[in-house]
Amino acid sequence: MEKVRERLAEFSLEAHDLYLNQSVPYLDGPPEPLQFYRDWIGQNKPCIIRDAFSHWAALSRWTPDYLRQKIGSKVISVAVTPNGLADAVVGDRFIMPEERQMSVASVLDIIEGKVQEPGVFYVQKQCSNLLQELPELVDDVETHVSWMSAALGRSPDAVNFWLGEENAVTSMHKDPYENLYCVISGEKRFLLLPPTDRPFIPYDMFQPAVYRRRDDGEFEIVDEVDSEKVPWIPLDPLDPDLERFPQYRWARPICCSVKAGEMLYLPSLWFHHVRQSHGCIAVNFWYDMDYDIKYNYFQLLESLSEASRST
Repeated sequence: MEKVRERLAEFSLEAHDLYLNQSVPYLDGPPEPLQFYRDWIGQNKPCIIRDAFSHWAALSRWTPDYLRQKIGSKVISVAVTPNGLADAVVGDRFIMPEERQMSVASVLDIIEGKVQEPGVFYVQKQCSNLLQELPELVDDVETHVSWMSAALGRSPDAVNFWLGEENAVTSMHKDPYENLYCVISGEKRFLLLPPTDRPFIPYDMFQPAVYRRRDDGEFEIVDEVDSEKVPWIPLDPLDPDLERFPQYRWARPICCSVKAGEMLYLPSLWFHHVRQSHGCIAVNFWYDMDYDIKYNYFQLLESLSEASRST
């Protein structure tokens, strides 16, 4: 098993040396579909694309005043937590946010500081909430990215709208999607790790629970007793506990900032941790990944990583 651990470490280092960039490259303007597939999707490498959606009206329209006028009365799902950590490991629990139904105007009041409410508020419902909950905004953007749809031969599975406070953090995880993340206003800060760094990333099984605000304004943690345990990453990549997770010292994260008007291509199965500026607004497109031989290779890597850690 020691030989397996050594080979897994070499596997990751080879990937960094052979084809991975030390920083996230920039593309100027929307790419040709075939070229994008060859250079980025096929190679499973991230990039930031400038001027990819400069024609969207949202870039100039989506101010708090406009959103109040257009959708202020609309009731949407909002994630509320005491600390900004939603869908994250806290102690020995995997804790999900309280899902609160609120008007868009109420959320904006909190973000702008006009109303003081306990907790951290984040519009982050990942169920194509732009199309399902806020169809009034669709004309200001697009329901798909034409060159990405052409490159993959399909439409996105979901189009999501994001709006939240600075303290709202997305804990490190991976998704089975090719993700195009478009920042409309503000800035998103991503910490990225390639799938080949999987041997250094710890997972464990956690009891699922949810936050619930009591009548006195304090939050309590309520276990979801009938739910199965959830596999999640208990490590904070911004302050990793290397005594507890010594293998993480070999990981080589890439950090990038995505500013208003820029689009991040986040490839499938890349691990990511996300922070944002206060009141940042974004839209992202999730395209289902190809379950091809790369997926098979990743599954093998995942099983070997777990096996090497359990002995």
